[in-house]
Amino acid sequence: MKLKYLGLGTAAIGRPVYINIKENADETPFNLLAFKTEGVKVLDEAYNKGVRFFDTSPGYGLAEELLIGWLKQKNDPTIKVSTKWGYTYVANFKPDATVHEVKEHSLKKLNEQWEKSKLLLPNLALYQIHSATLDTGVLDNLDVLKRLHHIKKSHHITIGLSTTGHNQTEILEKALTVEVENEPLFQSYQSTFNILDQSIAQYKNKLQKLSGSFIIKEALANGRLIPNSNYFNYKNLYTFISQLADKYKVGADAIALNYCASVFPEAIVLSGVNNSHHLDANLKVVEFSLTTSELEQLSAFRISSNKYWQERKQLKWH
Repeated sequence: MKLKYLGLGTAAIGRPVYINIKENADETPFNLLAFKTEGVKVLDEAYNKGVRFFDTSPGYGLAEELLIGWLKQKNDPTIKVSTKWGYTYVANFKPDATVHEVKEHSLKKLNEQWEKSKLLLPNLALYQIHSATLDTGVLDNLDVLKRLHHIKKSHHITIGLSTTGHNQTEILEKALTVEVENEPLFQSYQSTFNILDQSIAQYKNKLQKLSGSFIIKEALANGRLIPNSNYFNYKNLYTFISQLADKYKVGADAIALNYCASVFPEAIVLSGVNNSHHLDANLKVVEFSLTTSELEQLSAFRISSNKYWQERKQLKWH
């Protein structure tokens, strides 16, 4: 099996901590210069191994800035980038910060962040609302919607949004109906989909008919799909994933990624790694194909969206 794309999400190379499971914390004092150097190294290694899609955001610390400089050096039109607006990184690279990001879906924030994000052009292919929600009213804000439409027309890029939370499907339903000047505004979606939360699967046909890409994030469920003794309730799932990993001679991560790509074969599945070892492990996703029976058995481990997101809220920044 070969993915249409395996993309690199840049949250982990843009800020020192992010929401995940990390049993062995790094006690080395944070060094911003070394962090930047390592981030560029990961971008280079992903590129050298065939990755051509990179997803970023101003909310990911210095990730967008790193990409802007890196793209100028590469000067390769085959590299495609997606970025977002709506979150501001506020932790100032302090691993022990109590607040890491602030959401604001205003026209002012859109215009402010676009001024920096447009430096990703001409590689910028997709501009998204970062974690669109019903409570911010962004999908009803005509000024914002018209501005996004203007950006789309002026720069010939796709407009999309990312979804997060137990009501992903509600947000998707509403967004699919949004039109500006009698044409659908959102032609790309980035949503959480994995073995545990399969709620988005019901929209498979609609998502694959869009002119833009469907992007899968959190394919590893923030690390919960890697066998972990802290989640006894997933013991049977971990046993089966380990059996598949042994069979195909890959890691549990590749099994989880392959599952997503098999359900959505036209999607871009994001890897969120921050080092070459994990990148190599993720890239093994293209070396095998899960059988229909194996996919059905993995699908049987689905849980409700409410349960999934309640559990995710318990995860900490590491």
